[in-house]
Amino acid sequence: MIDFSVEPEFQARLDWMDQFVREECETMDLLFPEQGAQFDPNYTAARRHLKPLQEQVKAQGLWACHLGPHLGGPGYGQVRLALMNEILGRSGWAPVVFGTAAPDTGNAEILAMFGTPAQKQRFLGPLMAGDIVSCFSMTEPQGGADPGVFTCKATREGDEWVIEGEKWFSSNAKFAAFLLVLAVTDAEAPLTERMSMFIVPTETPGIEILRNVALIGDLDPENGHHAHLRYNQVRIPADHLLGEVGGGFRVAQARLGGGRVHHAMRTVGLCNRALAMMMERAVSRETRGRKLADHQLVQAKVADSIVELEQFRLLVLKTAWIIDEVEAGRMPHGSARNWIGMCKIGLVKLYHDVVGRALEVHGSLGISLDLPLSRWYAGHMALAFADGPTEVHKSQLARAFLKKAKPAPGLFPTEHIPSRTAAALARYPDARRP
Repeated sequence: MIDFSVEPEFQARLDWMDQFVREECETMDLLFPEQGAQFDPNYTAARRHLKPLQEQVKAQGLWACHLGPHLGGPGYGQVRLALMNEILGRSGWAPVVFGTAAPDTGNAEILAMFGTPAQKQRFLGPLMAGDIVSCFSMTEPQGGADPGVFTCKATREGDEWVIEGEKWFSSNAKFAAFLLVLAVTDAEAPLTERMSMFIVPTETPGIEILRNVALIGDLDPENGHHAHLRYNQVRIPADHLLGEVGGGFRVAQARLGGGRVHHAMRTVGLCNRALAMMMERAVSRETRGRKLADHQLVQAKVADSIVELEQFRLLVLKTAWIIDEVEAGRMPHGSARNWIGMCKIGLVKLYHDVVGRALEVHGSLGISLDLPLSRWYAGHMALAFADGPTEVHKSQLARAFLKKAKPAPGLFPTEHIPSRTAAALARYPDARRP
């Protein structure tokens, strides 16, 4: 039976998180709103304010909870993590305060899963402590997230790997202490065996940041933190390979599922905040002699948002539950794949619709930068491309379900009423006899 309830002790932790995020993390959003400020280890004032908050989180046992016990984490499970991420979604700074910011969470996960003891000591330890940030360098300018057209390559030369090529949208590269780079090591191999994953310290000669690209919703177009990189004969020791030669695709896939669920539940948290803003505005503002809340169109916006939020929240929680069942061995491996895709598909529309309605109810104030709504609204498109294009997930989900579909056995569909009625009468010829 599916049960999303939690014991009172964990609910108390969620309650503490909720108050802490509202009081402290949202305050950091106001004090340090600069683009990419959360990831800049050299932003002295922000780091001075951040460290005591992180210590409070650690004291509560809520630091970096995304790793399971087999990877050295507390092992909360995906349902609990989803409930936690719902709270963290209210604030841009909250994931950093709680040690769960992307791409560091996924990078930590695969370092824990595939890293050697020496790799874990050098890279995972400081990353988990929050002393450094990292970058996941996968997509390429000529093909985006399609691994079939990747050209950035790594060649073995003695005791070194030499990486050459370009990468696109390598988030936080300008702040990172190291990059995880997916490079082609055998162009003739099958796609899933063509690439390998490498740990590349950012001080390595030959790493060139061509541009730091800003996103829709960013306030400074010249100071983005998604880098267009060139690896110009970048030489790293042979022991900087993460996992096996040709195993890069498997390593990359291992970091994506949980992250998509966390993105989805953080979207619920942000949309809950937008809904609260919408309702506050509705009962505060008057037009034509009545509160906005008394107008049916506004009531419809509120009602639609409530229903859509609850539907999506339950979808994410069920997905998290399935992942936990897989981890516990009660469901076969891969059972969550389609559900994770549903979360990725649904979050974009939810984000767009709920935040968009809140913006509309606020009118000109909504589209101004005096409120966060316009920045959130612009940012929904960026989220649509996080962890892969949404269209890819739609296609994969449809194909998975279409495999189970069977063609109609005859000329007409199986639900053809005349055909079904004839079959029913043939089965029970006396059924309609007076």
